[in-house]
Amino acid sequence: MANGQVKWRIDGEYFESCNCEVLCPCILSSLQAKPTDGHCDVVVAWQVSKGNFGPTDLAGLCAAIAIYTPGPMSQGNWTLGLYVDERGSKEQRTALEAIFSGAAGGPLSALAPLVAKKLPAKAAPITFTVDGNTRKLSIAGISDITVEGIVGAGKKVVWLDNVVHFASSRLAVARGTQSRFNDQGLSFNNTGRNGHFSPVSWSNG
Repeated sequence: MANGQVKWRIDGEYFESCNCEVLCPCILSSLQAKPTDGHCDVVVAWQVSKGNFGPTDLAGLCAAIAIYTPGPMSQGNWTLGLYVDERGSKEQRTALEAIFSGAAGGPLSALAPLVAKKLPAKAAPITFTVDGNTRKLSIAGISDITVEGIVGAGKKVVWLDNVVHFASSRLAVARGTQSRFNDQGLSFNNTGRNGHFSPVSWSNG
């Protein structure tokens, strides 16, 4: 943790929906591989079950990021838009923006050099629900996404272990049964395409 940086920690749920076929090539190549369609359209989201940013409590709040990359993610030139939960107070929204932009350190700070264009951060009505093997995200008027875990042996969700991924080294394999995003010049429809979810426990040291 850098000198003067506010100490924070969050525990909760993560999920994503992207435009690659199941399974996303990035997962198998540490972001080096060419995406299925040559570019990447992805929405990632978090639900904080418990957490704090210094003295600011973040429990129950959500955040989401939309990302476009023109080629392999490792080559950078990302366009990124951040959405924070409008239910939060000014202090809570500021904390969410600091964490999920990477400005406050932690896992997302490593991705900051890849971003060429940051769209204005927005406070928005965000709903994130967990129901068995299903994860749903709604950003009112902007995005509706549902991903469902892919079931394998014993009717249990297939999980990937020891993957190189900013969110977690263990991810569920999932598919977007509904996945649309449209805002700030970005428009995705990733229905039927790749998804992941995982519990997360993050901090900045």
